[in-house]
Amino acid sequence: MIVTESAPYQEPTELVKKKLAGQGWTLQTTYVTDIIQPNNTVQQGEYDVNFFQHLAYLKQFNRDNGTAVEPLFSVYYGRSGLFSLTLDSFDDLPQGAKISIPVDTSNNGRALQLLAEAGVIEVDPDKPVTQLSQRDITSNPKKVEFVEVDQQSLAQTLPDVAAGFGFVRLIAEAGYDVDESTLILEDDPGVQLPFSVVVAAKADFRDTEAARVLQEAYHSPEVQQWYADYEGGVVAYTGEVTLENSAQVWKEFSSE
Repeated sequence: MIVTESAPYQEPTELVKKKLAGQGWTLQTTYVTDIIQPNNTVQQGEYDVNFFQHLAYLKQFNRDNGTAVEPLFSVYYGRSGLFSLTLDSFDDLPQGAKISIPVDTSNNGRALQLLAEAGVIEVDPDKPVTQLSQRDITSNPKKVEFVEVDQQSLAQTLPDVAAGFGFVRLIAEAGYDVDESTLILEDDPGVQLPFSVVVAAKADFRDTEAARVLQEAYHSPEVQQWYADYEGGVVAYTGEVTLENSAQVWKEFSSE
């Protein structure tokens, strides 16, 4: 299994590893920081499963790279927001200000949607958040300049921009006070499915005993409690995608 080297992924996975060991299973894990390798290595068969991405990213990655990785089950939903080290609100945003947003397509629209909700820009209302891009901005009265960077580096850009998109957990991990730096947080129930974080694999892994015990372990009370106790804007999220419905959920979601 290949997993993101970050607390909401790594620490629950270590709990899962111990739980499975007690049942006679061995879970071999590799922790990485990039967001390209995990899907490629699963596609190539080097790893059976990965745990690092949400549905929207997986959908875009498959389309861009010709891969066929699918979700098995959801584990959590991580809130995102817009943050600033210098502004108290978007009312203070100067003309021509720089705002950092994710370079990857799936999260790019997530940032733009929040900026639209904050009244900084206007976007095409007919475009779903997972498909929004700068091409869909219909009004930018403050002539904001967007700086696109890798999602893992967004928190590090905050000292150099007026405001920036980020995941709550990464803002906290970077050492910033989330409450003091938050301008707006994602608060739309409609984004929880596309941005729910999943364990993913090739389709033929879904019906294996290994997949079943993985789901049971990640959905166990011990792991759910870890997420409940973690102060990083994450919410244990097991209801939407399971081994029982993930093939159908994915068929519908990936065809949109």
